[in-house]
Amino acid sequence: MNSFIALTPWLLGGVIIGGIILLIIVALAFQYIGLYLQAWVSGAKVGFVDLVMMRFRKVNANSVVINRISAKKAGIEVSTDQLEAHYLAGGQITNVVRAKIAADKARINLQWETATAIDLAGRDILEAVRTSVDPKVIDCPSTGGSKRTIDAVAGDGIQLRARARVTVRTNIAQLVGGATEETIIARVGEGIISTIGSASTHLAVLENPDNISKPVLSKGLDAGTSFEILSI
Repeated sequence: MNSFIALTPWLLGGVIIGGIILLIIVALAFQYIGLYLQAWVSGAKVGFVDLVMMRFRKVNANSVVINRISAKKAGIEVSTDQLEAHYLAGGQITNVVRAKIAADKARINLQWETATAIDLAGRDILEAVRTSVDPKVIDCPSTGGSKRTIDAVAGDGIQLRARARVTVRTNIAQLVGGATEETIIARVGEGIISTIGSASTHLAVLENPDNISKPVLSKGLDAGTSFEILSI
């Protein structure tokens, strides 16, 4: 009897600890059951064991499930492994999935491997897809720069000050390794200076500004950049 009384506190402590552990397991299981059911009813099934293992791999299971559902609803198949791999590599899976959906709607061929490589390179893949569909305008010189105009001297010694607006579309195939819009601005500026300098008089430039923009546009200034120049 005495030994039983002595063991009682230990048994009670064991029961309490076991109860706490059981409550934690139930709470975690309930969390993953909710995600599992959400994916299942959405037609984007994710294995329950996979969901549990994501916790040990330090993967945001909720983000994986939501993005897999988004892709599935848009008719795009992205596996759990693909989402996990990109997440673990430090990528932004939400941005990539949204870019894939936008590209698909715009009939742009964007492979998952290409999209993830662009994302890991530090480029905004979603913005790139949007700019492919809806070209953007770049000011030259840049509005945030110290220079307000491009200054050049014509053949008659008169200095002209110019500003240009360049319409560009993203070249997704060259986003990785391609030069940024700063290169476009620099090249356009140099092209304008060169073209004005080759004009016989400043009046020839003022009378027909197309004599500046057309030669600059024909120089292929977008070569090796992430953009395609549509107009200047």
